[in-house]
Amino acid sequence: MPTLYETLRADIVTAMKARDSATTTALRTADAAIKRAELDTGKPIDDAMVITTLKKAVKNLVDAKAEFAKGGRADLVAANEAEIKVLEKYLPQALDPAKLEALVLEVIKETGAQSKKELGKVIAALKQRPEAGLIDFGSASKLVQSKLP
Repeated sequence: MPTLYETLRADIVTAMKARDSATTTALRTADAAIKRAELDTGKPIDDAMVITTLKKAVKNLVDAKAEFAKGGRADLVAANEAEIKVLEKYLPQALDPAKLEALVLEVIKETGAQSKKELGKVIAALKQRPEAGLIDFGSASKLVQSKLP
């Protein structure tokens, strides 16, 4: 079975042959970011590196999309949405809100957190869980804050 990176590289060729410039550009940009991460870390490309790099790229695109929306640039908002859809295809599906809430409550109980001051302890414990790769820590942080007095 091909790795995530091999799949992405194959999809670049497919998009180029289909003359899909938006997809080609999005995937080439992601490929360049992955190669840059490989050089920066000095480690070979693996699925974890690809996922981390793509999550960072999607987060940046979402942030940029919000700024473009504030500026009234519907064309750039649409372009970012299209690029986000292309990249999300390579990311694992995030935990649904009900599972995330159950996991947060379980970790709060395990850590014995009593107040919002212990948010860091709860988030650190969440990062140690096997499901950590599927957790949106922005949402998890807000959820933890809402559950703690």
